[in-house]
Amino acid sequence: MRGALRIALAQGVILPDTLKALAAVGLPVDGLTGHRRLLVRADGIEYVLARPQDVATYVAHGAAELGIVGRDVLLESDEDVIELVDLGYGVCRFVVAAPAGSLDRSLEAYQHLGSLEVATKYPRVAERHFQRRGIQVELIKLSGAVELAPQVGLSDWIVDLVSTGRTLRENGLEVVEEIATCSARLIANRVAYARERQRIAELADRLEAWAGARP
Repeated sequence: MRGALRIALAQGVILPDTLKALAAVGLPVDGLTGHRRLLVRADGIEYVLARPQDVATYVAHGAAELGIVGRDVLLESDEDVIELVDLGYGVCRFVVAAPAGSLDRSLEAYQHLGSLEVATKYPRVAERHFQRRGIQVELIKLSGAVELAPQVGLSDWIVDLVSTGRTLRENGLEVVEEIATCSARLIANRVAYARERQRIAELADRLEAWAGARP
C-alpha cells in the first residue's frame, strides 16, 4: 500500500462542501481548486478529482483508499465499497414521478396491460425498486431531460433524482413515491480499511463528529 492516503473526491456540486468538511477536520485542501490538475498531493494526502460516477470505481478497485461521493452514485453504480459516514450535505431524493393527476389512470392501464413504461437515467435504482414493489415495468434509459418523456408519450412514469422538485412541477409532474434519500458519503476500499483501520477510522470519526455538529 502507498504511504500517502489517497482520497477520491467527486467533482461538481458537492465539491465545495467536501472541501469545507475536509478543512474542518484538519486535512490540507490548498491547491484543490482553480486549476486543471486531477491528482493533487498535499501533506501526506493524495486527492483524486474525478467524475462522481467514477469515484466508487476508483475506491472499489483500490486506486484510492477513500472517497467522498453522493449516495445516489453508490446506489446506481453497485460497486463493492464500505459506507463509513453520512456527511449530511448534497441531499437529494430518488423519486418515481408521473404527470400530475394521472396516477389513477396509470394504475388502471397497468391492470389491463400488466406493465408500465418508465424512463430514467438510473436503470439499476429503478429496476431494484420496482422488483421490490412487484411492479412489472419496461425501463427506457435516457441520458438527460427525463421530465420530457411522459410529455411526448415515451413513458408513463419516470424515476429521477430531485432536490427541490421544482423541475418536476415546472414540467407538470408530481412525485408518486420516494425511493431513497441520498447525501454525500465517505466510502472506503474494503482491503484498505482492513489494513489501515486505525488511520481510516480516526478520519471517519472526525468527519462524523463534524457532520453531527452541523446545524
